[in-house]
Amino acid sequence: MIAVVDFGGGNLGSLRSGLERRGASFVVTGDPAQLEDAAAAILPGDGAFGATMAALAERGLADALRRFIGSGKPFLGICVGMQLLYEKSYEHDVYEGLGLLPGAIVRFRNAPRVPHMGWNQLEIVGDHPFVRGIRNGDYVYFLHSYHADDERSAVALCDYGEPFPAIVARENIMGTQFHPEKSQATGAVLLDNFLAIAGR
Repeated sequence: MIAVVDFGGGNLGSLRSGLERRGASFVVTGDPAQLEDAAAAILPGDGAFGATMAALAERGLADALRRFIGSGKPFLGICVGMQLLYEKSYEHDVYEGLGLLPGAIVRFRNAPRVPHMGWNQLEIVGDHPFVRGIRNGDYVYFLHSYHADDERSAVALCDYGEPFPAIVARENIMGTQFHPEKSQATGAVLLDNFLAIAGR
């Protein structure tokens, strides 16, 4: 069973639909114990880093996520859900993240305009089962104003006035700055890859 983490915010509808289309066995939950008992987990996110981190902490989900990911089970963070994996964010103020990936979340400095909204292309820079079947030039859908400033965990980059990590993967940790459930064929491949890693 896959736990889709519900922290009281974010848009779960499109992700739920994407998983249902694939016949995935999942539960939407805000219960830390149910999260830790799951075989895999997905943390979707829409909104601000600080507010999302506070909502997770208030529900006991931040510590549960650290324990879950530390156990080696497959984890996927989407958009802000990926950003929370980093050490800190400078969105509006300075906020501590889960601290599981090195680096910080920073605002675009050289982008043609902010937010970065719409389709953009991937550049594959690393290897991981999560990006199997993804090619240079594949398009995905973004909506964000902040990005990770460290490429050490990146397996795919995107360029929007400056390069930034679009997909990160390190052992059991996977993350996308974009929304795979809104990214048509490329997103479908990534969701299928995660489900395969999770054993569906």
